[in-house]
Amino acid sequence: MYQVRPKKHLGQHFLKDETIAKDIAFSLSGEYPNVLEIGPGMGVLTKYLFQNPALKEIKVVELDKESVQYLNENFPNLKDNIYSEDFLKIDLYKIFPPPYSIIGNFPYNISSQILFKVFENKDLIPELVGMFQKEVAERVCSKSGTKVYGILSVLLSAYFDLEYLFSVDETVFTPPPKVKSAVIRMKRNGVKKLDCDEKLFVLVVKTAFNQRRKMLRQSLKAIGKNLEDIDPEILTKRAEQLNVEQFIYITNSLK
Repeated sequence: MYQVRPKKHLGQHFLKDETIAKDIAFSLSGEYPNVLEIGPGMGVLTKYLFQNPALKEIKVVELDKESVQYLNENFPNLKDNIYSEDFLKIDLYKIFPPPYSIIGNFPYNISSQILFKVFENKDLIPELVGMFQKEVAERVCSKSGTKVYGILSVLLSAYFDLEYLFSVDETVFTPPPKVKSAVIRMKRNGVKKLDCDEKLFVLVVKTAFNQRRKMLRQSLKAIGKNLEDIDPEILTKRAEQLNVEQFIYITNSLK
């Protein structure tokens, strides 16, 4: 087990269970053998990535200076492959030539932002395996018609096949979080481009969910476009009731 100092400023909880770390590392399909790990901390997951024979080269991005020092001292095979930067600000195209996969026990307080960045770079990152707060994992993998279905559910499912792999108890972390966690896998589906204006699609989805309790007739007024070309029956629905294809239909109607 690794004895580590928590990165409180990053909302990070370090995984200490070796079995779960190995399960996460081997959840990558191996189709994309170059891998970037986000927030490796003291390397409990990194160790098993190097043991996965399907993987070719491992690089990590780690903002915490103490963790970077530890990785440099204990993982000589990471030499020159440690980026001491903020993942949300880093240029992903300088890490590997595309495509490559991403993995990590993600800091809870920026996990949604990480997913939005992956969405924006979906043609670069065809696969992600990650540990999230269980609530976030369930939301990402949820289907239309459920209460937890939201913006990320729609945007990610438009381009990725989403799979909830397994739940993780609080006791396997240092320090233990106050919530349960879960591991998910995202793999690019066959959609190369949506049959609509993607920027408008994203705006429609975000606008609809920003007032999710209202019918679309009300919530979509904020976009400032005429709604009369949209099927009146759809306008009586709420955002959580619509699937990706219906959001595409609305986007094209507004266009």
